[in-house]
Order: sequence, then structure tokens, then C-alpha cells
Amino acid sequence: MTATSSVVWGPLILAALVAAAATPLAIWFAPKIGLMDIPKDNRRVHNKPMPRFGGAAIYLGMMVSLAFHVSQYKGVSAIMLGCTMIFVLGLIDDRFDIKPLYKLAGQVLTASVVFALGIRITFVRITLVEYFFGSEPIMFGGIIDYIVTVLWLVAITNSVNLIDGLDGLAAGISAISALCIAYVAYIHGYTVPTMVMMAVAGSALGFLPFNFHPAKIFMGDGGSQLLGFAIAAFSVAGTVKSATIMVVLMPALVLGLPIFDTLMAIIRRTSRRQSIGTADKEHLHHKIMRAGFGQRRAVLLMYSVSGIMGTVAVLYSRGLFVECIGLLAVVAMIIGVILTDTGKNNISLKGHRILREDLGDEKRKKKRRNSE
Repeated sequence: MTATSSVVWGPLILAALVAAAATPLAIWFAPKIGLMDIPKDNRRVHNKPMPRFGGAAIYLGMMVSLAFHVSQYKGVSAIMLGCTMIFVLGLIDDRFDIKPLYKLAGQVLTASVVFALGIRITFVRITLVEYFFGSEPIMFGGIIDYIVTVLWLVAITNSVNLIDGLDGLAAGISAISALCIAYVAYIHGYTVPTMVMMAVAGSALGFLPFNFHPAKIFMGDGGSQLLGFAIAAFSVAGTVKSATIMVVLMPALVLGLPIFDTLMAIIRRTSRRQSIGTADKEHLHHKIMRAGFGQRRAVLLMYSVSGIMGTVAVLYSRGLFVECIGLLAVVAMIIGVILTDTGKNNISLKGHRILREDLGDEKRKKKRRNSE
């Protein structure tokens, strides 16, 4: 199956244009409805109130593009409904700061609605049937599908949500992830998944220029949850039942960085006997910042890691497993350096500047002596 350039790029361009046009309106409208992020603790990296309504621009870009290009295809309308629900849930959280348990309940409810409308992961149940029961149906098979699907949708939604801690980070990583999944879908002949992922990427890219450091607006939970949910749900809907690589492995590889960061956060907070919803400054992007990088370089570094993971996903889809192992080793080393950094680089950098100043003084003295 082949696709024309307009089919492939049309959804991205339309989503990006709508999101880019809607973002200035969101900046203007956010203070009027109380959607401002006011720094109240040292966990935040900004020091002035910021509009937190960028999710609306992302939502508009995504929905307009999907409605124009792919709404007639099976499953797309169901996911658009789910995206609307998760976006509204995020807006409520942005405005009223609801408890993590209530937010989790809303995410489960949204995933349940999408499941009821036919978006589900079935390969786990099918694999269990084939392994344990041959061709006989397994009792409670629908329950297995439900649990796996809801866990997947909620996990990816929260992975993107938790990584939204620096200007442009969540938007950029979501765009990279969606583009990589779109490329894999394209080279394997899945036109509809290509189009929907291009729409998701376009909505993030249209918003990104306003969100990159120094940001003029934040996407808020409305935007980060929407992007995570859309990537997770469309990856499920855009597959055939036998293509398990596109169901879980592809998004899991592409979103490897936020997934790893989320798992580390859960382990860290559980070991400290804290609620997993407790906020802290121990995420990967916080560690990079403490290592002496500014926001832009920290974000670009995490873009690079996400790009490598996306390349791993593409190579894996083409059966190039040895190359995947090599790139995964590179990613592991980069993350290892980040996690083990002591945060003392600033001292060494300061010492380096002092040494350069001393050498400069010596050169100036020598030049003065020669002139005399």
C-alpha cells in the first residue's frame, strides 16, 4: 500500500497550522478563566505566572485535522471522544488541582469508554488461549482485554504527563514519538495509522514554538494527558490483531524515556513510602538541570535520547535486532551518566574559568614585559 504526499503530510500540516493559530488565543484567554500556573514551590523551574491553557490549541489542531482527514475510518471517532474526555479532565485538574486519585479515576473511566467502543488490546488474551488452551476460548477473556487495554492507556497517558517539566519537553518528545510511529506505519503499509499519528505530531509541533524556552505558555495537564492518550489509543486502533509490534512494542520503544522516568518515579516514591502522585524534583530533566545544563540544552539532550529510541523502534520493525541492541546500549550509557551525576559540574566549570582567567593574566603580564 502506498500513500501520496498529501495523504501523509496533509494531517500534519493542517494540525500544525490550527494549533499555531490557536495558541496566541489561548495565551490571551488563559488569565480570564483562571488557567495560570503560579510558581508556589521550588519544584517549578519558572519564576513568574504562566498561561496554562496550551492544551486547548493542541486539542483543536488534533481534532480539526482528524475530523477532516480520517474521522470516517473505524475506531477514529471513538478515540476522538476519548481524547475529548481526557482533555476536559486535564483542564479541570489545571483549574482546580484535583487529587491524584480522582484524576486516576477519570483516566480509567476514559479508557473504559474507549474500550467499550471497540478500542482494545487482544493479543495478550489470544496468546494465553493459544498457549494454555489451544483453540478453545478462555473464560473471562474480555476481562483480560479490558485490564490490559486500560493499563496501557493509563500508563502511557501518565508517562507523557509526568515528563512535562521543562519548556518544550513533552511537546517535542510527543512529536518525535508520533512521527516515528507514523513512519513505521507508513513503511509497513498502514495508511490510516500514518495519518492519525501525523495529526498528533502536527498538533504538538504547531504548539512547540510558543512552548520552547523561554516559554510563552504551558500545555498543562489538558495537553500532556491528551498527547499521551492519543499516542497510546491510536497505536492500538491502527493495528491488525497479529501485529503486536505496533500495539505495544512500538510506542513502548519510542516512549522509552518517559516510561523509564515514570517507573523510576514510582519506585522512588514507593521506597520512600510516599504516594506515587507526590511531586518531586528527581525526574531525569531535573537531574540534567542540576548537572549544569540550561533548559534548552537539557531539553535538546532528551530530544536526542528520544530520537535514538525512535530509531530503535524503526530498526526493530524491520528486523534489525543487532543494531537495536547497539543503540539501546548507547541510550543506557547516556541515562546512566545522567542518573549518576553528582551535580558538582558547576564547581569544575567554575574552576576551569578561574584557570582560564589565570592563564589570561599570565599572557597579559608577559606581553607587558615584552613591550617594555
